[in-house]
Amino acid sequence: MSHVGVPRGTVRKRRTLALLTTGVLTIPVLAGCSSGDEEAPRGVAQDIAPAARQAVADGSTVTWAIDAFPATFNAFQADADGATTRVAEALLPTLFPMDKAGQPRLNPDYLESAKVIEREPKQVVLYKLNQQAVWSDGREIGAPDFVAQWRALRGKDSAFWTARNSGYERIEKIERGADDLQVRVTFSKPYGDWRSLFSPLYPKEVTGSPDTFNDGARTTLKNTAGPFVLRSVSKADGTVTLARNPRWWGDQAKLDTLVFRAVAPEDRTKALTDGTVDVADIDPSTADRITLARRDRGGNGQPLTHGPGAGVSPAAALRSYAVAHGSDEKAAEAEQAARAKTRKAVLAYAAEQKALRDFAVRKSLEPAYTQLALNGESGPLADDRVRRAVARALDREELARTVLGPLGLPAKPLGSHLALAGQPGYADGSGALGEQNEKEARALLADAGWTRGGALQQPKDTKAGSEAEKKGGKEEKEGADADTGEEEKTTGGAEKPEKPEKKDAEKDEKADREAEEKEEEGKAADRASRDEEDTAASREEGLYIVGEDNKPGVNTAAHAPAHAPVVPALAPARYAAVQSAALRRQAAAALGEDGAVAAQDKQPGGAAGAYAPVGTPAPAPAAAKGQLGKDGKALTLRFVLPSGPGSQSLRTVGDKIAAMLEKVGIGTEITKVPDESYFKDHIASGVYDLALYSWPSSAYPATDGRPIYAKPEPATDGSLLVEQNYTRVGTDHIDQLFDRAASELDEKAARDLMKQADARIWAAAGSIPLYQRPQLVAVDKKLANVGAFGFAAPRYQDIGFKSRQAAGSSADRTK
Repeated sequence: MSHVGVPRGTVRKRRTLALLTTGVLTIPVLAGCSSGDEEAPRGVAQDIAPAARQAVADGSTVTWAIDAFPATFNAFQADADGATTRVAEALLPTLFPMDKAGQPRLNPDYLESAKVIEREPKQVVLYKLNQQAVWSDGREIGAPDFVAQWRALRGKDSAFWTARNSGYERIEKIERGADDLQVRVTFSKPYGDWRSLFSPLYPKEVTGSPDTFNDGARTTLKNTAGPFVLRSVSKADGTVTLARNPRWWGDQAKLDTLVFRAVAPEDRTKALTDGTVDVADIDPSTADRITLARRDRGGNGQPLTHGPGAGVSPAAALRSYAVAHGSDEKAAEAEQAARAKTRKAVLAYAAEQKALRDFAVRKSLEPAYTQLALNGESGPLADDRVRRAVARALDREELARTVLGPLGLPAKPLGSHLALAGQPGYADGSGALGEQNEKEARALLADAGWTRGGALQQPKDTKAGSEAEKKGGKEEKEGADADTGEEEKTTGGAEKPEKPEKKDAEKDEKADREAEEKEEEGKAADRASRDEEDTAASREEGLYIVGEDNKPGVNTAAHAPAHAPVVPALAPARYAAVQSAALRRQAAAALGEDGAVAAQDKQPGGAAGAYAPVGTPAPAPAAAKGQLGKDGKALTLRFVLPSGPGSQSLRTVGDKIAAMLEKVGIGTEITKVPDESYFKDHIASGVYDLALYSWPSSAYPATDGRPIYAKPEPATDGSLLVEQNYTRVGTDHIDQLFDRAASELDEKAARDLMKQADARIWAAAGSIPLYQRPQLVAVDKKLANVGAFGFAAPRYQDIGFKSRQAAGSSADRTK
């Protein structure tokens, strides 16, 4: 299924971004924070309808839906994707595929053995190849293929356009062993993840030349060594067709042909019902339809209780019939057309449901997890206390139940960034951050300076109260006097006595002050009189009629009728100070000194001059809603979510997260963007505060996890190299733990180092794992050994139709 974010099979690349500034990370004591001493929880079993090979018929074709036509067949290029991985698995050698527990296991089709034979003075690995292993052109797989791939991927020859070189740069030399079937690899630095190398293994014809590596392998693979060979490629039809490999030395493929067809996620249901695919990752809504189709199998022709028209009540149906056969010809004609349209939809839906009965939903947990990413590059989340507060506000168990519970899958939140439940290295390291606790979240925010009422406060670097007002009044008065003098000099040309002018001004100001005092006394008397009367006017006191009064944030002059008197924009000097003070008092509750608009002014209906029914209350300020602020700014985070039809579960989780954050005073501005631009234009570019996306798991966390959590480094031009760390949060200590683990040849010691790194990643609070992603696969019910594979790599040679029911491909069946 297509998943927004980082798809499985995505290769690593670096992006240049703005410089990240971070403070010292303060974390709790990490010793004993994980459950490493406890028995690791079991993962969810794969669901593939397993069958012995003798129970699977020979022949036929299976069509497998992929998200998109492969951008390249070279898995080591930057634009390699999930489709690239799927095709490469069936065509090329994988020396150590993952097993059901997410562990690498030696593949006997290619290797007799592979092990470290020397540790000092340097690490040496000896590969003994299966003597029957050959490329599709008949040439033996041997040391020349290993050497060519190492030279292409080690990063020393810029002519090869590679996306990653992890591990290959540590190889010092590759030699032939005792015979052509032995390959001896010597490392310049110890490398614990050596099993990750040479998978997939390409023939030297591809990796030996920059031209074939960069261009030739993008569109075809002429020489392969898997149970299938590449028969044809049709970009127009979106298909990659594989045929049984006649030179394959292992268990012969049960299928004659295997077709990978590009089908968009939103088109999967139609493809299943049309019979154009046999296997497809699906979303929960399609899975529900298949479940209902199988439930309704024994309905004996009764109308479906779901789908178009199923929700119409008997009363509504009777009214519809009456209108359709009534005396009003125009209404009857419209109703008859609507009824005909509904009947057509009902028949089409019923036909689709009948076709879906031939499929089963196989489900497990995908080897990938969904996380909440917190962008620590700038803004409030640059403070680790705010990031930890966000994490402590989340009820991760509720979020996991929301996604996994309705599917009948274990709804337990994930406790590690570097392993999944069921893998030997899994341990819950979330204790380094702490459990959900709203009180602690609020305390962290308060310690960071975010408080109730903070959105209404003036910034600390501005002068407050009468001092600033006096200064402003003085400057305005001096400016006005200068203007007056200039005007007089220009028009009259003669100087006027200064002292009489000052005396007159003082008298005028004194008279103005006395008039204002009397006016205020009159207003106070009026208010006291109104308070004694229980009238409609008194009951409306404190209510905000948008644009009809002088409440804070409303510019009455801007919205006054054309005939209404308006205060001049340039007031005479003797009124400037009074007017300025009044305006400052009015704006204090709504605007910061920097002119930032208050939170309530951003809400719909809150703009001055908007129409609202009499009695509409004023929008509550951020402080009244419980939202926190600091220095005149509300604590509001940009939450970016995908808008596509296949991303509904992410949007549901996002809404729940926003509600949880609101409880501790954190506001969110949710922005929904197209799926195709979600990752490239927002996640990778850093244009977000909060986001939901996924990472695949790995059997080699020290290698594959490092670029995801590495501390961003400044480039020579002052920008930032983030590798794949799109949260921009990292520490030197985390990097050191990854490096030590990658060089550790003792597996248990390496896992312990990864647990320490995971605890540090939790404490940094840049990435909050939420749940392992569900894996739902629609499969023709007569197929065996295919479905939701979980951790394990498919054995393509074992896939086929069960012997007693095998009837050919979907194209041969009448549905």
